[in-house]
Formats: sequence, C-alpha cells, structure tokens
Amino acid sequence: MQFRIRVITQLFGCFIALLLSSVNVYAQGNNLILVSGHIIDNDNKQSLEGVSVHVKGTVGGTITNAQGEFNLKTKAKYPFSLVFSSVGFQTQEFLVTGPESKLNIALVTQTMLGKEVVVTASKVEESILRSPVAIEKLDIRSIRESPAPGFYDALENMKGVQMTTSSLTFKIPNTRGFNIPSNYRFMQLVDGTDMQAATLGVPLGNAVGPTELDIASVEITPGAASALYGMNAINGMSNLLTKSPFLYQGLSIYQKTGFNHTGGTGRELSNLTETSIRYAKAFNNKWAFKINASYLRGTDWLSDTRLDQNPNSLKTANPSFPELNGSNNAVFDGWNKYGDDALAGSNTVSVTGLTINGQANQTLTVARTGYWEKDLVNPTVDNLKFDAALHYRLNDRVELSYSYRVGKMDGVFQRGNKIQLDNVVVQNHKLDIKGSNFLIRSYMSIEDSGDSYNVKPLADNLDLASGGSGSVWSAKFKTALNAYATANGGSLTSENLAAATQYARQAADASRVEPGTKAFDDLKNIIRRTNNWDIKSAQIPDAPETGGAALVQNSRLYHTEAQWDLSEKTKVFDLLIGGDARVYEIIPDGNSFVDFDRPIEERNKQKEDGSYGDNVYYKKFGAFTQVTKTLFDDKLKLFGSVRFDYNPEFDPKFTPRLAAVYTLKENHNFRFTFQEGYRFPALFEALSYVNNGRVKRVGSLSYINEGLGYLDNSYTQTSVVNFNAAVKAAGNTDAAALANRALLQVANLPKARPERIVSFEAGYKSILLNNKLVLDIDAYMNEYDGFLGQVQVFVPKGETVGSDAAVIAMIDRNRDATTASGANAASKGQDRYRVYTNAKNTYHNYGSAFSTTYNFYKKYTVAGNVSFNKMKANETSDIFVTGFNTPEWSANVSFGNREIVKNLGFSIVYRWQQSFLWESPLVTGEVAAVNTFDAQTSFRIPESKATIKVGASNIFNKKYIQYAGGPTLGGLYYAAITFDGLLTK
Repeated sequence: MQFRIRVITQLFGCFIALLLSSVNVYAQGNNLILVSGHIIDNDNKQSLEGVSVHVKGTVGGTITNAQGEFNLKTKAKYPFSLVFSSVGFQTQEFLVTGPESKLNIALVTQTMLGKEVVVTASKVEESILRSPVAIEKLDIRSIRESPAPGFYDALENMKGVQMTTSSLTFKIPNTRGFNIPSNYRFMQLVDGTDMQAATLGVPLGNAVGPTELDIASVEITPGAASALYGMNAINGMSNLLTKSPFLYQGLSIYQKTGFNHTGGTGRELSNLTETSIRYAKAFNNKWAFKINASYLRGTDWLSDTRLDQNPNSLKTANPSFPELNGSNNAVFDGWNKYGDDALAGSNTVSVTGLTINGQANQTLTVARTGYWEKDLVNPTVDNLKFDAALHYRLNDRVELSYSYRVGKMDGVFQRGNKIQLDNVVVQNHKLDIKGSNFLIRSYMSIEDSGDSYNVKPLADNLDLASGGSGSVWSAKFKTALNAYATANGGSLTSENLAAATQYARQAADASRVEPGTKAFDDLKNIIRRTNNWDIKSAQIPDAPETGGAALVQNSRLYHTEAQWDLSEKTKVFDLLIGGDARVYEIIPDGNSFVDFDRPIEERNKQKEDGSYGDNVYYKKFGAFTQVTKTLFDDKLKLFGSVRFDYNPEFDPKFTPRLAAVYTLKENHNFRFTFQEGYRFPALFEALSYVNNGRVKRVGSLSYINEGLGYLDNSYTQTSVVNFNAAVKAAGNTDAAALANRALLQVANLPKARPERIVSFEAGYKSILLNNKLVLDIDAYMNEYDGFLGQVQVFVPKGETVGSDAAVIAMIDRNRDATTASGANAASKGQDRYRVYTNAKNTYHNYGSAFSTTYNFYKKYTVAGNVSFNKMKANETSDIFVTGFNTPEWSANVSFGNREIVKNLGFSIVYRWQQSFLWESPLVTGEVAAVNTFDAQTSFRIPESKATIKVGASNIFNKKYIQYAGGPTLGGLYYAAITFDGLLTK
C-alpha cells in the first residue's frame, strides 16, 4: 500500500511539473495586438456598458465602459475570435483576421432559450443541450428575476432539487433521494472549493459562500458525479460560480429589509436585514481585485412541533396500561423536546415493585421531563461574510489568482442531534493557476466552532444537575406515586394511574430549573460553556458534576487538484486528465474526536498541555481521465471516463462513466449514461467518538472498536427493546430475563467499507417552436450497496454476549449517565453505542424529472417542472432505517415577464410537494404536503444604475416543515434595492 501511495505521489508531481512547463511555453507568446471597439443594443442603438469581451481559447478579456467602448491587448495570432456576451443578449462571435479599425458590434436581445454553456458536468465548457448528464443552470438574469429572497433560496425552484431548511442561515439542497440535513452525499462547491465543514459535518454553501452581488451562476447536476469529482458526489453536486473582477467591475451595493413570523410559526413578528457591498477594479487588463462583504441578521425559524413519536402503544412505552395514552403518556418523546429520548432508551427510568389494579410487582417505564428546543436555542441569528481576491494575468493564456474567504455564522442544524451554532468561523485560502487548457488549484479550509453547543446534552445535564440522577429522580417519582395512591383510596388503579403519574412527575421535578427563571439561565450558561460532556470541568468554577454541552471542534482541510486538457495534442479525440489529494487534520476535543493512540480511559481526558492528544489525519487521493469523441458530423458525442480513488483506511476504488449524446435534426438531443460512484465515510462518519453520556456515537473505522466491543459483542437495539418489554411484563427480574434470552439478537456489525452506487440515466433535451420552447426530461435508476447509516447497539459491560451475566445486563434498570444499578449486584449494566456502519441490504431507487420553458408571447414566459422519486422496498428489514426522506412527487410552476413595460417586470412561482415519511435517528414522522406561492416585482432605474425589488416567499404564509424535527416555515416578505456598476469610469 505504501508503494501505491508513493507511485501516486510521483505521478501527481510529474503532472504538476508538466503543467508548470506549459505555463513557461505560453509565457513566451508573441507581440501585443491592440483591439478596440464600440458595442450597442441593436434594438435602441444605445451604448452597452459591462459587456464581456473575451478572446476565444484564452483567459484574456475585458468589459466595455460606460460609453460602450473597449480596448483589449492580446498576444493571440491572427485569425482569432472575440466573444461578446451580456445578460439578456445573445452571445456573439466576431472573427478578427488582421489589424482592424475600431469594431462596431450590435448585440441582439436574447429571445432564444436553451443556449446556456455549462462546465460542471464534464469539467470543460459545453452546451447545456449536449451535456452527458442532467444539469440545471441558474444564471444572473434568472437570479434577478426569481421571487426567492436570495439566490440560494432560488435553487429550490430548479428541477429535481429538494431543499432542507435547518435555519435562516442554513439551506441544504439534495437530489434523487436519501436526504439528511447534514447531506454528505451532495457536494457543494464555490469556484471549485468544497464547502462541507469537515468536523461540524454541515454544508456551508450559503453561510460562507458568495454574496448576493458576487454570484454569477449556479450549476446543479443531480445524480452521481464521482467519476470526475471523487468520493462525495454520489447524489449530486452544486457549483456556485462567482464574478470575475476583470469582467464585472465597479461598486455594487445591496440592501434588503424584510420581516417574517407573521403568525403561526411560534415567534413574534421579526425584522430581517441583509447588507452587501462589492467593489472590483482591473488595471491594464493585467491586474484585478475584488472585495465582498455581507451581513445578515434576523430571527430564526423555530422547531417546535409537539408531536409524540413514542405513543403508549409501542413496546418502548407502557402498552400494558392503555390509560397512559395521549397527554398522559409517561414516556412522551417529543419531536422537538430533548432529555426525554425514550425511543433511544437514553432518558428513561424503570419504576419497579408497584401494585397496580391489584397486581403486585408491576413496572412502569417513565421518561425524564426534558426541555423544549425553543428554550434551549437562540432566536437571533446573524451571518457575516467577507472575501477578497487578487488576479494577475501572466499572459493571454495563464491567469494566477489568490482568494480569501471567511464567514461567521449562527444557526441551528441537525446531525445526530440538534446543534446550536454560535460564532462559528470558517476560513478558506485558495490559490489558482488557470490556463486556457489547464488548471492547478490548492486551498485550505480552517474551521472553528466558536461558542456552539449540542442541544441534547444541554437538556440532559439541565435535568441531571437540577433534578438529580436517574436513580435519585426515579426514587422521588416512586415515593410520590405511592403517596398519591395512599391519599386516593390506597391503591393505583386504571382510574387514577394517569393522574398519579402526573402528580409524581411534578414532585420529582420540584427542584428542576424551569425556563424563564434566572436559575435556568445561569445553569444553562455554565453547561453550554463546559467542554467535557460527562464530568465536571475544572476550568469553570461551580460547574455541575453532570457535565457540559460545549461543542469545541477545530479542523484543517488541505486540498490540491490539477487538470490538463490534452485535446490539442491528441487531435483524434478530446482528452482531459486530472488528479487531486486531500488531507483532513483534526484537533482532538475530548468529545467528538479523540486521539486513538491513547488508552481508552485517557481518550476523553485533557492533558497537562491543554490538548486531548495528537492531531488525527484522514487522507484521500484520486486521479481521473476523460475521453470525448464526436462522430457522424458531430451528431454523436461519446464520453468515457474512469477515476481512481484511494483512502489508506480502505481498498482503492475505480469509478467508470460511459455516456453518449445523439443530436437529431440539430434541436433534438438524446443522452444515455452509465456510471458508478463511491463514497468514503465522511470525517464524522469515520472518526467520531462522541462522548455523549448514555449513548456514545462512534465512527465506522474498525480500530475505534478496539476494547469497546460494539462490532462483535453487542445486541441490537430492537431486540433489547423486545426483550425488556417481555421482562417488564414478567416482573423485571433476573429470572424473567433469562427466560426471555432468545429475544436478544447479536448485532455482528460488518467492517465498514465505502458506499457504492451504480446509476443508469437517460434524457432528452430539445428546442422547438422557433426557439421559443425548451423541453427537458430525464429518468434514472440507482443501486446503492453498502449504504452508510447509524445503528444503535448495547454492549454488556465486562461480559460476553450469550452469557447469563450479559443477558441480565440488558435489563432496563435505573441508571444515570455513568453508572448502572439494579436488584442484581452482579450486573455491571450496559454501554450503548450509535455506530456508523454499512447496511446489509442493497437498495434501489428510481425516478424521473421533466421541465419546460415557453416564451409564448413577447417577453411573457411560463415554465414548470415535475419530479418523481421512489425507493423500491426490500423483503427483509435492515440493521438500521436508511431514510429515503424524499417526496414521490414535487412540482414548480412559474409565470413572469421581465419587462411588462419599460424597466418593470414580475414573476410568480407556485411550489408543491407530496407528503412523505421522514426517518432519522432523532425524529421519525410524516411531513405534510407543501403548497406555497412566491412572487416579486422589480423596477429598474437605469440612470441611477438601481433595481428595486419587492416580493415574498410563501406569500400566503402557509406554515409547513421540510423535515421531521425541522423548523416551521412561514411567509418572508422583503424589499431590496441594488446599485450595480457604480464608479466604473
């Protein structure tokens, strides 16, 4: 294996050397040629400012000034082509054959659809009509005309895209199923930089990405893209492309003011503001820079759905006592309540030895009271973004750039638990060398979780610190229960059991801190600042013995990639080769990530130097090649690519992609694609060691299991639940446990391996009716093997599964965060682990999507799309629930006119999706159907270079959620003004 790494490293070094040598060749160029000209609007003959003038086949270019004039110096040889492009106009080419006088170009208003050029699908520029895979593009004009509050919100209206809103500051797109809020299967890039925060496990495309003023376009490819982009993009990817400072110059200002929470979302009417500024300047077409800054502040959406996911009929509750149902459920497990986690068995106690309805030795399972999410998270969120870039053109064919990006954000997102992000800071440094046929890119990402905290351990420790440990709280509950019985007829019966449990809960909670009190706020602040989630922190005076909830995570990501287009050298076919290397550096924090070289008992302890051990590294390397060939007068275009990926923790993987695009009668394009994809476990899935008290979350790498036994010495959670239901009904004794031992099933979890997808896709795109109508349809079938997810298992402390002692250890008795106690002194209790592992079944999903755009009259356009996604059911259940988490049907319909009268336009979007089942370890439940309208009207003031936009998202304020446990979303109403292209003279 070391030999393979050495070979890959050497090949990669040679590749970089070859690319650098090409820079020297290009630098030798010819003498400069000066080209100048004047560009006007063909309709009104007015000069056009800001038109991009680009020398085809090079990186050279400029833009027109306020008088529509341009001057361009180039080393290109005659003849060469100039490409003229501007939003709202048809792109035109002009062939320069020799020294010319001043060029006069008239641009024609763009009325034809489907003429976009994309780069994400094949990593080279190509017509969107002839892309080998489904791809959607949102350009500047589409963003301006969208009624969505921001460009990222507008992605939700694109074909096949499912958006998950965790917070005002966090929106996560997904395509083609298997959706989760921390979507590891969908890659988000900004100018080629991966936006997935490594240790936090949250995509930051809109939280740290481009500002509203700097976004040039967004390209989304649904489905697997691993053959070119590596191990994360198996569900799809988005690529956010920003504006070049050479082409988009001057000062731009954006101000948006709005409000949300107009009723029914759980919070009072609140203001929302966003301010952005951008300035870019170029010098002599050689140097250019840009600076962006943005600040957003508002009141976050609230997750406050008060449904019970553990009704009394379940075995995890008290089905033997049907009177404890509904609001009387003693084992209530609320969607957005924490510290009452009965389904996981982590916040329950067993009250034993009761006489109910005249039957002795009865047992009640009771959940701790817990706290609602609204009392644990911050309502106000903000997002501060800044980025700057410096560009230098070495010559016509090579451009060097350095960019720095930093974002500070708040918000709530869901991983295994809800996480309150507070003052999280993520920084990116990126260096690009881009030529006309090659690219070298290196970037580093630095992550700091700031003052963030985990909501579940906060709730757990609030209960434990003020209400007592599980055994103490249970004793108080039982005493009060018996006292109620004595005062009401001398016994517990079906008639008084519900009232008795409510009385007992109040008595047991008498010392518990309540939201809204100073005692609650003081204790909450101590716990959220305490790093170790299990024991008292010596760093904070008077910290509770029960531990804290602080999320202290830091990491570094180092990435280098390169690609080289050898098409000019191969002649017979187009050839693209590339490679990349990535290293994650994790700083152990004692809770989520630890130094595995330390003994188990030392992993969560802080060393004398303040650290929790040596830094941990997670690496992967890859290389790809892509061949493209056109046949039959360019009617048939064939694609073939293969990628090699290697992670030292797993065996190497090869990923192929084969595709064909056939063009019939110019406008009809048919495509067929086969591809495979792999996904190495993400950082959190691979290396986490979350020290979360009752249930420890652990990564998939097998060496983490050493000394713990959850892979080969554990029982499945489902079997333990069934076992305890039977034991409880039989008196909760050791004898009852041994009599029901056959119900326990050994987990035997598999050794982790990369997740694999095999995908087939077919599609059709065409332009009809004199270029007024665009049709786009695709269909796919996917097969997932080794699907990665979480399963909970129970490990008997110090015992081997199958033994009498191991069986007795599974009895659900009163336990606090660190100890076990029960009637049998020989029982050491159990350790509970939530393990990232591979599913045993193979999963199949399939679907289709259709979109159309019709420019039916003048500038009036109607568009729509509909998507269908479905997972085929398996005959046997798996070790965990995979969670398809996607509606079968969803659709969008839009209607608009960018210019009803001069400078005035509007657009309306209707969005619908079918109800569906959402499954996750945190919350499982039905997500209701969604029906919303967005609308906007915009007015341009050319003399002031201003655009005023007034609109609303969900204009009729229909409350809905996008995932179980997620926030309730309502209407958001806004007015925005943009000044664009100031100070360009």
